[in-house]
Amino acid sequence: MRFLIATAVVSSLLAGCTSQGPVAGPTGPPSKDPDKAAPPAQTAMPAMPQEAPHHAAPDVATAGSLPPVARRMPKTFEMHGHTRFDDYFWLRERDNPEVIEYLEAENAHVAASMAGTEAFQERLFGEMKGRLKEDDASVPYEIDGSFYYDRYSEDAEYKLYCRKKGSLAADEEIILDVNALAEGFEHVRVNRVQPSPRQDVLSYAIDTVGRRFYTLNFRDLGSGENLPDVIENVTGNHAWANDNKTVFYTKQHPETLRWYRIYKHVLGSDPDTDELVYEEADEEFNAYVWKTNSKRFIILASEQTLSSEHRYLDADDLDGEFRVFLPREEDHEYSIDDLGDDFLIRTNWEATNFRLMRAPVGARSKSDWIEVIPHREDVFIGGAEVFKRFMVVSERKDGLIGMRVVPADGSEEHYLDFGEPAYDAYFSDNKTFDTQVLRYAYTSLTTPDSIFDYDMETRAKTLRKEDEILGGFDKRNYVTERLWAQARDGARVPISIVYRKGFVRDGSRPLLLYGYGSYGSSIDAAFRPRRLSLLDRGFAFAIAHIRGGQELGRRWYEDGKLLKKMNTFTDFIDSGRFLVSEGYTSPERLFAIGGSAGGLLMGAVANLAPELFHGIVSHVPFVDVVTTMLDADIPLTTSEYDEWGNPNEKPYYDYMLSYSPYDQLEAKRYPHTLVTAGLHDSQVQYWEPAKYVAKLRRLKTDDNLLLLKTNMEAGHSGASGRFKRYRETALDYAFLFRLSGITD
Repeated sequence: MRFLIATAVVSSLLAGCTSQGPVAGPTGPPSKDPDKAAPPAQTAMPAMPQEAPHHAAPDVATAGSLPPVARRMPKTFEMHGHTRFDDYFWLRERDNPEVIEYLEAENAHVAASMAGTEAFQERLFGEMKGRLKEDDASVPYEIDGSFYYDRYSEDAEYKLYCRKKGSLAADEEIILDVNALAEGFEHVRVNRVQPSPRQDVLSYAIDTVGRRFYTLNFRDLGSGENLPDVIENVTGNHAWANDNKTVFYTKQHPETLRWYRIYKHVLGSDPDTDELVYEEADEEFNAYVWKTNSKRFIILASEQTLSSEHRYLDADDLDGEFRVFLPREEDHEYSIDDLGDDFLIRTNWEATNFRLMRAPVGARSKSDWIEVIPHREDVFIGGAEVFKRFMVVSERKDGLIGMRVVPADGSEEHYLDFGEPAYDAYFSDNKTFDTQVLRYAYTSLTTPDSIFDYDMETRAKTLRKEDEILGGFDKRNYVTERLWAQARDGARVPISIVYRKGFVRDGSRPLLLYGYGSYGSSIDAAFRPRRLSLLDRGFAFAIAHIRGGQELGRRWYEDGKLLKKMNTFTDFIDSGRFLVSEGYTSPERLFAIGGSAGGLLMGAVANLAPELFHGIVSHVPFVDVVTTMLDADIPLTTSEYDEWGNPNEKPYYDYMLSYSPYDQLEAKRYPHTLVTAGLHDSQVQYWEPAKYVAKLRRLKTDDNLLLLKTNMEAGHSGASGRFKRYRETALDYAFLFRLSGITD
């Protein structure tokens, strides 16, 4: 999916995105999802005066830099009796030196157009970096008597993965230093860091390009040396069996990147001889593996947008075969987790917003299922964390997350109280099955990321950590609200907004509006330290929880996809108009930002309502919808037909064409626009934003800024590293501040 997923790609200055995945299972295959998360002194920003300056919204032209002009090479496409013309299709030629020269020329144009802001960008970078505690560490979690955590050392870009055996008073072991792994590489991402069952081997996956082809490695934790087992060009998804030497892992298709093969590897054997245990033949499905928290089962999931199928294998029975729990059915999504003698099932069978059921491990049909938590029209069930004596259900009502504690013995249930008008809460590191303590994360637009331990018996809540924000941050200086905008068809769209105290609703203040609205991904109100650089300079920041997400339940998603996708775009526009009508901003000071599928949103609203926005920031935008969805040979096409539709069918072709940003560009005025791309992007190929900018530059009738910044070393998520990513954010902010008349 082209979403931020995780997830998800929009700069972390935006909103945190927590997707509710399978019952206690991991996030599955990648999507066009949001996911991209800065040495001056750590000085406090001055308090915003009660009468904040009325920032001008100057006309900004591209004086001093002639933009590059991409060569036009017309290509014609015929389908369903309709002809499309694409002058820039040739930009797909990744190995063509002229393509690289064009991207580099666009980067040079960005530098020239933003000349004069370099010192400001450097100050912004230092300011954002200066808010972070450089020697920070995560809250340790326990696995069978050992405590695991990660931390940063001063000035380090990457994490140190550590553990202490026996107690937190024990000596620290650094079991993986990502900084050492990153030496010699511009881009490094490490994920799926997992100790083996006996905790003597560490598995981890590393990507040094940014295209999400990982190499799976294994480290002997006794010697600190890597084992000779090296499995290349895989997804990184893997799960340990209980014998401490068998690992199941997922491999993607080399061209489409679809997760489709599950292999079994035994440590010490040649990876070339690994057994293929499952191949997903349906091109619309992806497959992946995970292990239940009870450690009893390996689960093999096959999923697409509207259907799923799960298999299970006893984690001790390595000669056994994965057994299908329930064969896939059209429009039936379900997932399973271990309850001991039973499986817990999250299912949308006769339940639009899902319900929870249970069935014996050997059950073979839905007639064996017993309802645990029924379906409700006003509550969406996102998932559950399963323990031996408790189950905690993640629910969503009126757009907000609730956590429902359900004791296994049938005693009284209860909900956790979060106490703010807009927030994000999700399950954290729960590695122990037989425990009464739930670990969860909490954050809001004014509350930094926090980790709590919650005793499900006594109901005592213990704050284990709240991220320390340096530079004089005080959450009491900021205000958050939950608003509701009325869409043109009568739907009520929730909006989460934050601003610094002293913000005046007279239309004079700049406001940055973020949206996503795809894949049922709910964008919740999370804290981002870098966003303070906006708020402290008079900006408000708002999230429009538009249709296509799942904030208001499954129907909210269904009403923003396929042949109802236009609701996503009009909801965002109507949210912007509402904020203007309520005095939070004005069209001369309203800005929009989104990435990946949220970049599609940016392109669509720029076509539909260019007069509403003064400027737009569009990260790795999915803007050439028709061409991409007609090309089954590039990543994430066939598996997304149920999200966007299959344009080989005329109704979907016509509807996609009606909103596809690239196809709908025309000769008129557009907002100032900053577009980003990643040369190695596997979710949204770099040529989509490149083609979009080339065509927009030719057609637009204004002299507003139009900038294309391509990261030549990275993929969908932008720069890797703890601080480097803030240089990208600094460019975003400098662009917004320049258009707002803010120079310091």
